[in-house]
Amino acid sequence: MILNIVKYPDPVLSRPGEPVTEFDAELRKLIGDMFETTYASQGIGLAAPQVSVSKRLAVIDLSMGKEPKGKLVLINPEIISSEGKQYEEEGCLSFPEIREKVVRAAKVRVRAQDENGKWFELDGSDLLARCFQHEIDHVDGMLFIFRMSGLKRELSLRKIRKMQRDGEW
Repeated sequence: MILNIVKYPDPVLSRPGEPVTEFDAELRKLIGDMFETTYASQGIGLAAPQVSVSKRLAVIDLSMGKEPKGKLVLINPEIISSEGKQYEEEGCLSFPEIREKVVRAAKVRVRAQDENGKWFELDGSDLLARCFQHEIDHVDGMLFIFRMSGLKRELSLRKIRKMQRDGEW
């Protein structure tokens, strides 16, 4: 089922998600729905708070559904190490029409649980590292506009306010 993606400034986006403690059929259904929503939205990642579920859960698929092995589920994720820097453009499904460059680590190591509760560690670099950081920010209640420079953030917020006034947001 395709879920409704909430847009900024919905309060659920600014709250840290609750840890996932139940690894059951309901969680697996939510994960499946989140992947379906990601693909329908032409995205590569989605965090549970973006679909009004205040949980520490994110899904990522850089192949956008083209490579079944590319599906990643991160439950209760945390970044345990990072190195380097990259400065690239990002977008966010909760900020349609907003794309801007932000600084992220070039490489990260993530620790998370899978849909059965088993802990694992995974390394990511370049786009995958960026996606890990973006989605983990979401479950921590941090939004990518707050990673922008002050000027770029203000311009983005003005654009959002104008779209809200025009009924486009």
